[in-house]
Amino acid sequence: MSSLIRFENVSFGYEADKQVLKDVSLNVDRGELIAIIGGNGSGKTTLAKHCNGLYKPTSGTVTVKGRDTREQSVAELSRTVTYCYQNPDHQIFQSTIFEEVAFGPKNLGLPQTEIEQRVTEALAAVGLEQMRSAEPYFSSKGTRQKIAVASILAMKPEAIVLDEPTTGLDYRGVRDIMALLRKLHQAGHTIIVVTHDMKLVAEYALRVLVMHQGRLLCDGTPQEVFARQEVLMKAQVEAPAVYRFGVAAGWSEPVPLTLEQAKVRVTEERMLHETRSS
Repeated sequence: MSSLIRFENVSFGYEADKQVLKDVSLNVDRGELIAIIGGNGSGKTTLAKHCNGLYKPTSGTVTVKGRDTREQSVAELSRTVTYCYQNPDHQIFQSTIFEEVAFGPKNLGLPQTEIEQRVTEALAAVGLEQMRSAEPYFSSKGTRQKIAVASILAMKPEAIVLDEPTTGLDYRGVRDIMALLRKLHQAGHTIIVVTHDMKLVAEYALRVLVMHQGRLLCDGTPQEVFARQEVLMKAQVEAPAVYRFGVAAGWSEPVPLTLEQAKVRVTEERMLHETRSS
């Protein structure tokens, strides 16, 4: 993997004496699937909005493909990194789904044939090919979230940043969105997700950034992060229930993070017990 986004000693404040980010340094490689977690006001969303230049550092530097984000507009950066807001209604404003998804490519000045192709491919990726003429406002929250993602895909970015993409969705909607993100990641996109849902972090993330009071408190795999109870307490987050059950049951490391992993562990222990008893 090669570097795509780099933070070097980044601090940011809406006011000079109130820093929301404090001396954050990290590197995002191409092809990663990263979750950003932390309590309310920890700086998660502020960090995410620096990835595509929506916010510019007060001090330090953020570079995308080696170029300082201060030297590029959000429109320029969106060709590489795009941002999907927590509320899809903050992005949707066209009268049809097709027009909504076509808006970005049109603003890139692409020919109509390529716009048509990009919209078709993006709608197919999110499973909305048959709804291109529908009005987005009358769709469910889950569908509107998919429309927002499709509008981003049509820009063909390398990286997609999503702020709480599952908020307000029912179980099926959550599974659909997360399955889509996994599919996009497998197709080569870098995915960065701000989330409060530790179950989803355990199941989908490959790397976890833990924020607390504007600082990067911890950076590691889900297994590494959830094993650090002192970090989780400080960041006001809790490991998923399956992991906590495994710790309480005295399971050895690596403690299962998901129900499927726990089932495998139980099966292995049962077989081991039966072998020793025979």
